[in-house]
Amino acid sequence: MKLVAVSAGLSTPSSTRLLADRLTESARGELTDRGHDVRVDVIELRELAIAVANNLLTGFPAPQLATAIDAVTGAHGLIAVTPVFTASYSGLFKSFFDLIDPDALTRKPVLVAATGGTARHSLVLEHALRPLFAYLRATVVPTAVYAASEDWGAGGDEYTEGLPARIRRAAGELAALMAARPAEETPEDDDITALERQLSDLRFD
Repeated sequence: MKLVAVSAGLSTPSSTRLLADRLTESARGELTDRGHDVRVDVIELRELAIAVANNLLTGFPAPQLATAIDAVTGAHGLIAVTPVFTASYSGLFKSFFDLIDPDALTRKPVLVAATGGTARHSLVLEHALRPLFAYLRATVVPTAVYAASEDWGAGGDEYTEGLPARIRRAAGELAALMAARPAEETPEDDDITALERQLSDLRFD
């Protein structure tokens, strides 16, 4: 089973990459506990920034970028993490997903997450990230994870779950969706299954 995380952090070290790693580790643990062998790939978009820009200009991906796109579209589950810039996802994050075929993520389980300096930007998960992947027809897990600066090392309070608890819950939801979808399922299989359902509904009276 293939799990891919996309991190759009620009700095080194990056809190965005740290959150991606925490989510990936938790999801892999959940899947392993369910008896699945998991292969994990983490894609750092900062390393692909020039290739992404060139692809937007020329329409042709460089080999490294093509490999990253294939990894995302071929994954059984996806974790997508971006820093917040101007109350939305980063331009690099959006530009990368602009290169993904609109049908390639159909029904793919996706966990969305973001990092920022203040909790006031947490709604970016709902007004930007979730609609983006809904447009791509992905299946976005109910729990999205936002990590502000003060969340790292905090245990939460009586009203709010701490970051570790949110990570565990979101990763568990992603693992459940991945485990429920057959690993060998492909977009072509989805089309065939949909056609079979349509035919079975027909009545030849």
